[in-house]
Amino acid sequence: MSEVVEIRSLSKSFSSGKEKLHILKGIDLNIRSGEIVAIQGPSGCGKSTLISVIAGLDSFDSGEIKVLKTLQTKLSSAAWNEFRAKNIGIIFQQFHLLEHLTAIENIRLPLDLKGDQNADELASSALERVGLKDRALHFPRELSRGESQRVAVARALVMKPRLILADEPTASLDVKTGILIGEMIFKLAKAENIAALVVTHDPSIAELCDHTYVMQDGKLFLKAEA
Repeated sequence: MSEVVEIRSLSKSFSSGKEKLHILKGIDLNIRSGEIVAIQGPSGCGKSTLISVIAGLDSFDSGEIKVLKTLQTKLSSAAWNEFRAKNIGIIFQQFHLLEHLTAIENIRLPLDLKGDQNADELASSALERVGLKDRALHFPRELSRGESQRVAVARALVMKPRLILADEPTASLDVKTGILIGEMIFKLAKAENIAALVVTHDPSIAELCDHTYVMQDGKLFLKAEA
């Protein structure tokens, strides 16, 4: 398996008045293709910040991030945005579906922005893979929370990314639906040999992952495996 994410000595801080809050402190992390990694830890410990920094949605103070051997700091903002759109799928807790678009249109959106000539076919295939073929023309307000998250998963996968970043993807769902969504994400990731980094409070989701890290005081610790 090839390395998809390589992080070395990553540090990130925020200024709060006269104080400097160190959120990430010398993070090291490797994720290989087909590998699913979970990060757990208390609220506010920096888990979501790490996801944002890896995605290039937030800056960092020092260290190095490589995705698919590409050094993030070597690309311009525009070039990284293009790289992210092509290679990284992001799944958020709150779905972030556009309310005026149907399920199929939400999934097709990144393909349309790219100008893909096979957008309809690819979006339909992605929707079918998450079991929502019959909900293609429904708007987000007409979908359950579980169905909305399935649409969000399909949207993240439709570009055939090499890396999935999932920030609490099951937190707004009931336990049963959350487990089903988690299992679906991991099954699809394994089938496509996609690397995945999942931030979660749910131990049942973490148990589905290959490795689990705990974030504490801005640092990552590999959780002992049973």
